[in-house]
Amino acid sequence: MYTHNTKLRVRYAETDQMGYVYYGNYPTYYEVARVECIRSLGLSYKELEEQGIILPVLEFTIKYVKPAFYDQELTLVTKIEKLPSTRITFKVECFNESQELLNFGTVTLVFVNKETKKPCHPSQDIINALKPYFSEK
Repeated sequence: MYTHNTKLRVRYAETDQMGYVYYGNYPTYYEVARVECIRSLGLSYKELEEQGIILPVLEFTIKYVKPAFYDQELTLVTKIEKLPSTRITFKVECFNESQELLNFGTVTLVFVNKETKKPCHPSQDIINALKPYFSEK
């Protein structure tokens, strides 16, 4: 399993009238966490696109537990629990500064050939970057 932590600070514009982070901002937070997770492996979405691979979201789920507030520093813990095939799933947990769980969810993306728009296998770069974190079975 591969795990990466990303820190974000809640901006005022991301809160609603109650002072809570507006629920619609969490998909963006999860995207930042996902992009930084891939970057931590020495890769980038830009490089994947240059290799002819795009990654549309197939599924997004989230369970809200507690609200986040303006100016809190959030930690998003992103996990890849299995080597990708034509899909890759990121599990995300969001914590506040007191390490209280605020929400958790999953994002599943599909590797798609940019030209044909059909599902494809991940690049060898992704497999090589992730393989050391998974035991042989």
